[in-house]
Amino acid sequence: MADNRADKRADDRDRTVNPETGRTEPAGTGTTARHAMTGTRLDPGEHRARRPFGASAAAARKRGVGLVATVISVVTTIAVLILAVHILFVVFEANTGNDIVHWFGARADELAWQFKDVFQPDNAKVDVAVNYGLAALVYLVIGRIIVSAVRRAA
Repeated sequence: MADNRADKRADDRDRTVNPETGRTEPAGTGTTARHAMTGTRLDPGEHRARRPFGASAAAARKRGVGLVATVISVVTTIAVLILAVHILFVVFEANTGNDIVHWFGARADELAWQFKDVFQPDNAKVDVAVNYGLAALVYLVIGRIIVSAVRRAA
């Protein structure tokens, strides 16, 4: 009988009155639910708090800006790599009749635009290494500055 009273008291503590319906319901249901482990009261929907619309918009903007910065970084890195590969092909005297060597040379000429004749050393290899290397350095530095500015704008 003592066990029965203890069970009844525990049952009373675990039950709440729903103010909307006036019925007694087990704790954990209705508007006055209790947390299963701590016993603290929970408001409806507290278990899944929603972020305000502004927060999700800000996160989307941040992802978009991050994507733009990544694209800029990849493009400038590819330009630097093309220039570097061309420099290596010239320094190590790669076969200019090869299509790959020719393709890298043509792209490097397009990318080096005004830097092709900044310095005019007597050696052709040094000429390409210095001028195309300068162009690669400019792409690298300006690309990183733009990426930094874009990320800071977020």
